[in-house]
Amino acid sequence: MATNRRPATEAEARALASSVRLRILRLCLDQALTNKEIADRLGANPATTLHHVRKLVETGFLVAEPSRPGPRGSTEIPYRATGKSWEMDVRESGVTGGRTAMLDAFLEEIRLVDIEEGSFTRLGLRLTPEGHAELLERLQEVFEDFAHRPLPPGGQAYSLFLALHKDVSRDA
Repeated sequence: MATNRRPATEAEARALASSVRLRILRLCLDQALTNKEIADRLGANPATTLHHVRKLVETGFLVAEPSRPGPRGSTEIPYRATGKSWEMDVRESGVTGGRTAMLDAFLEEIRLVDIEEGSFTRLGLRLTPEGHAELLERLQEVFEDFAHRPLPPGGQAYSLFLALHKDVSRDA
């Protein structure tokens, strides 16, 4: 489903092959957070988080915003996601682990919510190659439409995860 996306460089693909980094990008999607705020939300060590933040800044997925005063005279640097990850395709990079990282990030995030508040659908299909391509194209159109809409003031944050996979259990 990566139509109209540019191929990721090896460094970009490696940066995205981490569930922690994917979660950091999600946290900083519509609000800038400091390394400490990110670490607190992830329940992680700030030093470890800083390593991931620096990798994301280095590859252009996060950008540092102007520093601000912190507690006890310190200076804090907030980071915001650039949205760059949506614009690229990591499949041709030769880097493995990206799909696993995406699934792991989803599972880590979904464990944090009340499962009864989620919307879940499973559907078994039989598709020709043309039908498969059509489904992917139509889903991509919907994703692109919503991804490029301006953020509405007061809007509730939602995440969407879609997995289309061969159903090997049905054709055994």
